[in-house]
Amino acid sequence: MKIVEIFSSEEKADICNATLRALPGWFGIESGVVGYVEQVRTMPFYAAFDGDKPVGFVAVKVHNPFTAEVYVMGILEAYHRAGIGKSMIACCEGYCSSNKIEFLTVKTLANSRESKSYEKTRLFYEAAGFRPLEVFPLLWDESNPCLFMAKSVTTESS
Repeated sequence: MKIVEIFSSEEKADICNATLRALPGWFGIESGVVGYVEQVRTMPFYAAFDGDKPVGFVAVKVHNPFTAEVYVMGILEAYHRAGIGKSMIACCEGYCSSNKIEFLTVKTLANSRESKSYEKTRLFYEAAGFRPLEVFPLLWDESNPCLFMAKSVTTESS
């Protein structure tokens, strides 16, 4: 398994599209998938490969000099619990540290909406050091309340 930074906007879009469409338990809203595929083209993007096969990715959205977000991350289900997600978060943290960004955030489905898939996702982010900050019940829509989580990323003082 190797993780590499991807620079080609087309390759980013292709990996994102194929991965998200293989994960309907997490990414079942067509407009959401299409939006992610378009947005990741311009973001820092890391992909995990099993040989030549992409099996996961993460895209980082920089909001300002202090904060970046795990904008979208997907790992093929057959590769869950193999350490890829942890490695992907480490890539995000490395990006933040290299760019003196202090906080890494993520948005996910809040537990007020029952979902086995997202229960696993929340547990993953908590284990990675993210802490829940606030629930935004209408950010996405009424049936998809958003949990906003964050973690401090260690940076060297200048």
